[in-house]
Amino acid sequence: MKYSIPPLRLRLLGLFLVLVLGVGCPCVRSAVNASPGLRWWLFSNFGAQRMCPEMLKRGVPLKLVPNGNTVGRLYPEQCNYQVNDQLQQVTLSFAGTGSAWTPIAGRVGFSVATSVEYGMDFYMAEDSIYVWAKPRRVPYGPEFKIGTIENKLVNWAAQGPAGYMATTFGSQIAQSQIANGFTVIHADSGDEFALGQLQPPMHPPKPFNLPSGSRYAFVNDTTEVRSDQIDMIGPFEVAESGQALFCRFRLTGPTLDALVVRRGTGDLWRRGLQLGAALGPPPEAPVMQFPLLPGNEQHQKIPLPPGQYYIVLDNSAKVGNVNPPWNPLGVVGGNTAVVAHVVELGDADDAF
Repeated sequence: MKYSIPPLRLRLLGLFLVLVLGVGCPCVRSAVNASPGLRWWLFSNFGAQRMCPEMLKRGVPLKLVPNGNTVGRLYPEQCNYQVNDQLQQVTLSFAGTGSAWTPIAGRVGFSVATSVEYGMDFYMAEDSIYVWAKPRRVPYGPEFKIGTIENKLVNWAAQGPAGYMATTFGSQIAQSQIANGFTVIHADSGDEFALGQLQPPMHPPKPFNLPSGSRYAFVNDTTEVRSDQIDMIGPFEVAESGQALFCRFRLTGPTLDALVVRRGTGDLWRRGLQLGAALGPPPEAPVMQFPLLPGNEQHQKIPLPPGQYYIVLDNSAKVGNVNPPWNPLGVVGGNTAVVAHVVELGDADDAF
């Protein structure tokens, strides 16, 4: 009797299924964790293609200190990768725009382009898979360009000391994020993305303890919204009809407006601000708007049709209905609002 050999793609798929189905089996975990070649093969075939979708999925919070509050965001807009099997490395190239708040200069718009070579690895823990991108070198960039500076006096002196400080500030942020690499944690409860190298059983730090359930956590973070500024969190994807965003907020500071805007509207709005436009209402009316009050934790369920959305936190009298009190020290950080927030996706019929 003559037997045919299954095509290579079927053999690879069969091996992959055995590994996935055997995540809970110690013998499978031990075999994979002990084989660098097998770990690389699995990642390069089934993991590398997830890097760019993860990069492009949402804005990246920028922090001045590890585990500190968010002070700005980078929004990746272009991304590609190349796999080198011989060297067992992946080169990720990406470009994006964003803004960050600085004392005196105010809102600083910027663009970043860079390429990073990562050595990839992962570990099959008992209930999750940890995937690490460990930087090896930076073959290009980061090419960091200041777009606009809100304070026109500082902008006028962009080639002087103020411009040098703003550029150095932005470059340090970009380089610190690149130098840390990143970790993706895959588990039944959902995927988590974190800058830096987290070891099992560590998870990204969270200001709230998430309840058990079927909701998927997009973000769990703390951000600072300065006087006369906005922060645009997201975008968040509502994949199907009958879903809702479940939001929790804990605010310290002045009362804020929260607005939900479509991604296209938000992208157009933020790009204008990054190019120096004066802060004003979004180019399209928000899908929803509500106040955030200081003190106790506040819950908000937001049913939405399929699409992508930003949640905008507004600490100004120029956008929403709330008029925060004017503070003469706003230019150096007075009247700052600190917002711990969780955004989850779940069924609109679910109780909060």
